[in-house]
Amino acid sequence: MTAAAPQPFDVRLMNATAAVLFTVLVAVLLAAACWWAVRHPLFALGGITVQGEVAHNNAATLRANVAPQLRGNFFTVDLAATRRAFETVPWVRQAIVRREFPNRLRVGLQEHHAVAFWGDENGSRLVNSHGELFEANPDDIEQDHLPRLSGPDGQAMQVLAMYQALAPLFEGLDLAVEQVALSGRGSWQVTLDTDAVLELGRGEPAEVLPRVQRLVQTLTQVASRYGRTPDALLAADLRYGDGYAVRLRGVGTIESPAPRR
Repeated sequence: MTAAAPQPFDVRLMNATAAVLFTVLVAVLLAAACWWAVRHPLFALGGITVQGEVAHNNAATLRANVAPQLRGNFFTVDLAATRRAFETVPWVRQAIVRREFPNRLRVGLQEHHAVAFWGDENGSRLVNSHGELFEANPDDIEQDHLPRLSGPDGQAMQVLAMYQALAPLFEGLDLAVEQVALSGRGSWQVTLDTDAVLELGRGEPAEVLPRVQRLVQTLTQVASRYGRTPDALLAADLRYGDGYAVRLRGVGTIESPAPRR
């Protein structure tokens, strides 16, 4: 069996040239198709469908605010920039943007769920359920009453966690936590709905909560000695190692002895 004779050089050159020309032709056709798609009116953005949580922003308002910021058509619009544009709207926490052939965008929104005010009373910052800070008009809040938290901005999640741990402890005394503040030096202060101010001292929740539990478990007994109820509490200092000091309405400072072991 004899081996096939190699093709002449001019034939190989012709084949190679044909392959190159074919590749160039395909590239030109693809470029022309892309140019046509980019410029054809069929693919100009024709609308935005907004889904998800829109309790504080109706879909029409969102579209009106974001549409002027969009550039390009269905194929060229920057989805990341569109997402950022939606997320700059007050109350919008997260936006997911997708293309919907041939000329629409579909946007899914998640709003912030406010659980507390943040900072001083003149501010507009709020804390959401994830412990994140966001700016919004406090007048848009539907809840009748939210606690006020404060502290270093990077500690919002920790302050919220402390509030969530403290609030149930006082429910048995028919008292509510209205404010939780963390100082720059790490000291905790709590204000109740009766305007009572509690100094909790420094420490992580595992250190601070036992001090609060000691107060909650004994306050009714201590107050009853002086004919008072827990809502007579004006102030408490829990920065003692084995006890606390309280001030009751109409009564001087009272020190709680160390609990018996």
